[in-house]
Amino acid sequence: MPELTQRFDDAYRYASEIHRDDRRKGTDVPYLTHLLSVAALVLEDGGDEAQAMAGLLHDAAEDHPTTEGPTGRLREIETRFGPDVAALVAFCTDHLELEPPPSEVRKERYVAHLQEAEDIGGLRVSLSDKLHNARSILRDLRLHGDRVWDRFNTGAAFQLRYYRGLVEAFRSRAAVGFRSPMVDELDRVVREIEDLTPLR
Repeated sequence: MPELTQRFDDAYRYASEIHRDDRRKGTDVPYLTHLLSVAALVLEDGGDEAQAMAGLLHDAAEDHPTTEGPTGRLREIETRFGPDVAALVAFCTDHLELEPPPSEVRKERYVAHLQEAEDIGGLRVSLSDKLHNARSILRDLRLHGDRVWDRFNTGAAFQLRYYRGLVEAFRSRAAVGFRSPMVDELDRVVREIEDLTPLR
């Protein structure tokens, strides 16, 4: 296992400052729980410190851009934590525009990005993010039923297609040497979500 150094501690403090007031979609759960979970999944999958730091920071550019947009936040991350971490965060960022495109466009574009990706570290961080999100959706479906989908602008049908596309994209990256047991777990979780969400 990699040693976690002061860099990781600094990345956690930075993430905590940025996301301090954020909550998980449709809940009162602090958003930091997601970032910590993603970092944990990265490390459990054999990721290194830079990848774990990117797990903490993967939403920083997208959710908290500077006045220059997501690229401004990425430059700040590069200055503070180095180009390796910034590149991983950029890999996980679904847009770099000042005005974000519609959610459907961003998600479709992101799946296409994954289908071509060869960055093993970036794929690991992204997969950790998507797996934790899918687990959270499944848990909330079991607790609250179909009204969970009201949290998403795109609706249940699009979200199910998106998550199925993610599974297929991550599985396809075996062609470039990316293999992780999290791919099979994401598939299982998505199947359970599909079973709990019959589309009429």
